Amino acid sequence: MTTLARLITALNRGLFGIAKWLVYAIVLLMLWEVVSRYFLAHPTSWAPELATLIFGPFFLLGGPYLLHLGGHVAVDLLSARATGGLAILLHLVGLALAAAFGLILLWFSLPLVAQSISYGETSYSAWNPVVWPAKAFLPLCAGLLVLQAAADAVFAVKGADAT
Repeated sequence: MTTLARLITALNRGLFGIAKWLVYAIVLLMLWEVVSRYFLAHPTSWAPELATLIFGPFFLLGGPYLLHLGGHVAVDLLSARATGGLAILLHLVGLALAAAFGLILLWFSLPLVAQSISYGETSYSAWNPVVWPAKAFLPLCAGLLVLQAAADAVFAVKGADAT
């Protein structure tokens, strides 16, 4: 179980490592848009929209690994003072809530992505790209969040280190 939990954490760490570089693509796209609009007098229709489509995966791919790092905003008045078994129990309750959130998100987002694919949904803008690839990151990352919550539960119960 611990080996599988480490593999899940390594997968999420790797995806996070890739996703963090997407912010540079967003910056370059927005820089190109500013140069095109204000210096070349030819604004693009695609750069702001592509930046928006890239931001979703950038944001979502960080979630599962941030759960592992404890990087999400938390109110830890009680858990910061807890020790021993109570600290583990509170951590497990938090992980169960994160997993429940991920499962609900997965349940409701999968049909939306399937519908987007079957309709060939586009953004209805001047550029009009297909949007299902960006939408597909929501159920993917929700599933990864559930897996990471389960992996962290294994680490908490076994007292194992994730590295």
